[in-house]
Amino acid sequence: MIDYYETKTQPITRKMVWEAYKLVRENKGSAGIDQQSLESYALDLKGNLYKLWNRLTSGSYFPSEVREVKIPKKSGGYRSLGIPTVDDRIAQQVVKSYLEPKIDGSFHPDSYGYRKGKNAHQAIEMAYKRCYKYSWVIDLDIKGFFDNIDHELMMKALSRYTQEKWILMYVGRWLKANVAGEHGNVQRTKGTPQGGVISPLLANIYLHFTFDKWMERYHPEILFERYCDDIILHCATQNQAELIKRVVAERFRECKLELNADKTHLVYCKSMGHRRNYSQVSFDFLGYTFRPRLWRTGAGVKLSFTPCMSQQAKKAVRDKIRSLALYRFQIPVQELAKMHYTSYNKVENNTRDIAIDELERFAGYFGMTIDQVVHFDIQPVDVTIQDKPNFEQINMINQLDEEDRTVVFKIIDTMLTKKKFKDFFQNNVAAL
Repeated sequence: MIDYYETKTQPITRKMVWEAYKLVRENKGSAGIDQQSLESYALDLKGNLYKLWNRLTSGSYFPSEVREVKIPKKSGGYRSLGIPTVDDRIAQQVVKSYLEPKIDGSFHPDSYGYRKGKNAHQAIEMAYKRCYKYSWVIDLDIKGFFDNIDHELMMKALSRYTQEKWILMYVGRWLKANVAGEHGNVQRTKGTPQGGVISPLLANIYLHFTFDKWMERYHPEILFERYCDDIILHCATQNQAELIKRVVAERFRECKLELNADKTHLVYCKSMGHRRNYSQVSFDFLGYTFRPRLWRTGAGVKLSFTPCMSQQAKKAVRDKIRSLALYRFQIPVQELAKMHYTSYNKVENNTRDIAIDELERFAGYFGMTIDQVVHFDIQPVDVTIQDKPNFEQINMINQLDEEDRTVVFKIIDTMLTKKKFKDFFQNNVAAL
């Protein structure tokens, strides 16, 4: 309950600011345009928080410029990341903590990004189940989503959830905050900084009305998974997939967004139940690649459409491992992974321990131990073929990627007769 005596013109309490600070501190983050880190901010914590609360409650708070940082994308090129100051991150967290619990329950059940009780693994699991039922997937890619959110439509969507003037006022100011980049200060006319505390919530609100509710109203038969701006749609036929792709593209254009034509694909979910041949039979979603794979089950070897760690994610892990320079440390990798920032900072800068921290997150995300992550691409699979297939069969196997070839060779290695291999090859491998 809001304490009347703690408020001024805006209903923001000191406790709200304090709780917001604790969340910002927990999430860490770099310094903004003022170069003030969380550590230096904490040197006069009481004074800094009081000044911020005083400005927020009086309505005199205006955000500082957002520091633009270019970070490399896994697919190539660079993504602009906006880094607000500590004060701005705390102010945004105040609004997020106040607004999010009031509106989260209205979001679509298949919206998984940046929501309490929802996560990427749930989205991946649901996509995996639906790929068995539906033979086609639309892998949507929105071109520069965070940079192209229309401010007018954003405020209109937000006003559907709240009419509280202080929230609308501060969100409007954050959207219009200048960006300090390599070409000087730029006034934003669209978009929200990818890196701001409030940005994921605003993105979910925008796409809730742009996509989720629209699909629910006009195409309720189409199931989908959305993790912020990563969207997968499931269709029964190719004609249906082409139609839905076209109408969704039109809907996005109406809402001032555009699909990336080079990265938006129709994908056939090839498996034992979907055995036709199409050129596009794989897609990446949240760090996993969905594609046909051979699996040994109790009923024999079957062709399944399943997710596995993507090549981009593997490359990111390898790059992280190289950045650790493990050869310099004569200790087990498990102990290295447990080291914290404080002990590392005594030796050198925190680049390497940040990498270790991210490496642990990789391990957890892909269901691996830290030792498996470090060694997963170092130990080659040694396979000997006892029943060697003929040249034509070998040629067909070599057209598979490395992971599927390894599975085939392991199975070949257990065969006792050429006839067994021939039957298996004709019934399973040729289907790929």
